[in-house]
Amino acid sequence: MEESNGHKPPGLFRLVRQLASTSLGILQNRGELLAVEWQEERARLAELMWRALGFICLAMLTAVMVTATVILIFPEEKRVYVAAAFAVLYLAGAIVAWFGIRAQLKHESFSESIKQVKKDREWIESIK
Repeated sequence: MEESNGHKPPGLFRLVRQLASTSLGILQNRGELLAVEWQEERARLAELMWRALGFICLAMLTAVMVTATVILIFPEEKRVYVAAAFAVLYLAGAIVAWFGIRAQLKHESFSESIKQVKKDREWIESIK
């Protein structure tokens, strides 16, 4: 079976080979994207952990020094109330920090890979 221009249409084996080659190319592309995003997520998490550790250490030292200084400034009979006020203040700060950490952890990992897989699925479903 030849077309009018003298060329043979591609055979079934050639079409299957092209489809397999294209599929493997897509899988390789997605795999590379996933690997890059995995490295980015690991680096982001490591940086987040180091920053959090530094923040915690410095914040604790600052809090101890400021608290001790302010408590010692007050007369001895008022120091208990000042210490209680600092405890409430630190509790409020801890709550704010907790919500900040939760917001950071809600960051969707591998979002670009997921988006690309969804696009691929939509494209495959549109062929049907």
